[in-house]
Amino acid sequence: MRMIGRGATHELEIRRSRFVCTLARVASEEEAVAFIAAHRRAHRDAAHNCTAYVVGEHGEITKSSDDGEPAGTAGIPMLEVLVRRGLTGTAAVVTRYFGGVKLGAGGLVRAYGQAVSGAVDAAGTVELRPVVTVTVAVGHALAGRFLGDLHARWAPPSDVRYGADVEADVTVPAERAEEFAAWAAEATAGRAAVRRGAAGHVEVPVTP
Repeated sequence: MRMIGRGATHELEIRRSRFVCTLARVASEEEAVAFIAAHRRAHRDAAHNCTAYVVGEHGEITKSSDDGEPAGTAGIPMLEVLVRRGLTGTAAVVTRYFGGVKLGAGGLVRAYGQAVSGAVDAAGTVELRPVVTVTVAVGHALAGRFLGDLHARWAPPSDVRYGADVEADVTVPAERAEEFAAWAAEATAGRAAVRRGAAGHVEVPVTP
């Protein structure tokens, strides 16, 4: 699953018409709709504010609008760029300021698609990889060595708490959670208590 790295804007001019694409990261369809509505209010002087968005954990919710352009020449090409890039959690608005020259259906399809492609390139993309927080509790006598091994073999803990035992929270790839639990048991000769906690995602930049 991928998202844009940040919000971005990209502008191009074709035969005196300006096409300005604005992208935003959105967590839900409600956020996408609110972003689009706010953008349209802010740019109500434009000839068109065409839109597309993809949301959902697997990009299963999609919608687009031509906003007065000939059917299929704006919103669908915009949406196709987002889908082709494998993005979700992303909303796009292309604001067109008409320059007086008609571009024809093919010209519009290319213009709206290029506007979104340029904005995605400017925003960059990140891959969302599933992770899980695992809490490991060990006795104080083992803690120093265990934390050192943990840092070297896996990652620095996100939190360490000292009480009756020493508890360390570690974020590990979800598909390696069982491997981590086995390693913790081996590293402490079976004296570690391992508890699986919250699941989430980390963002990893995608190299073009």
